[in-house]
Amino acid sequence: MTNPLHVSPLHAACYADRAVQQTVSVVENVPVARETFRLRLECPEIAERITPGQFVMLRLAGWDDPLLGRPLALYDTVTDAVTDAVTDNSGRPVGIDLVYLVVGKLTGHLAKFRAGDEVELWGPLGNGFSPQQTEHLIMVAGGIGQTPFVALGREHLGGRRYGQPQRNVPRCQKVTLCYGARSKEYLAGLDDFAAAGVDVLVSTDDGSAGRHGLVTDLLDAVLGATSGDRRIVCCGPEPMMEAVGKIAHSAGVPCQVSLETPMACGIGICFSCVTKVRTEGDTWDYKRTCVDGPVFDAAQIVW
Repeated sequence: MTNPLHVSPLHAACYADRAVQQTVSVVENVPVARETFRLRLECPEIAERITPGQFVMLRLAGWDDPLLGRPLALYDTVTDAVTDAVTDNSGRPVGIDLVYLVVGKLTGHLAKFRAGDEVELWGPLGNGFSPQQTEHLIMVAGGIGQTPFVALGREHLGGRRYGQPQRNVPRCQKVTLCYGARSKEYLAGLDDFAAAGVDVLVSTDDGSAGRHGLVTDLLDAVLGATSGDRRIVCCGPEPMMEAVGKIAHSAGVPCQVSLETPMACGIGICFSCVTKVRTEGDTWDYKRTCVDGPVFDAAQIVW
């Protein structure tokens, strides 16, 4: 098998060949912020394979409306609901957490699911974030874009390992999250980031928590106050990611973005999630976010 630490994110090894499809049980489904829920699923086979930045496609088991699944990023591998241990006795994770915002029919129904209800999953999917060495990892999130970053921050601080075989990610000296939301009611997972050892900076559109303004203001402040080997990762609304990419380019800091392009299949068949990606010279081509991404170099994207 190809070493996953040396696989290009556009390599066929990032396609869905190793994904599994399962009907799995809900362990719990609890609110964590306004219109935001954390869904815990019992799925050891997916949990032991998935890495930060990858996602699963979720569909309501037995439902035909909505018919298609929805992509949800890994929030973290999870504790056993009974023993409250991160892994089972063999050292393997036993499930995953997904955090979602209620925005449509599927998530509206999903918010009513309780322990014992079933959903259909296929995954893990996508390339995830590359395990690059850096002294300071700066994570920038807007809206529900914080969801991939608990696991990524925990991994880079040495708190947990992910994947099969497990990734050996060089440890950072510091991980910072710049997190922007509409108001304090929508901020989700702050305690989880703090428990992972991540420094959290918050901005809100209405000034109800943290800095009154844009999350890019926080990023500018962090970049202005730090130096050395830094790396930026970003997820959230596309205009925000474009702005973060420009800031990173001006500062000479590498930046990866995780696109939130709507998907239908998640495995590269339907071509509904294409995005424009620069190729050699001044040309570009369409790439499928589900299999060529969702993580791309920000400088590659034709915004």
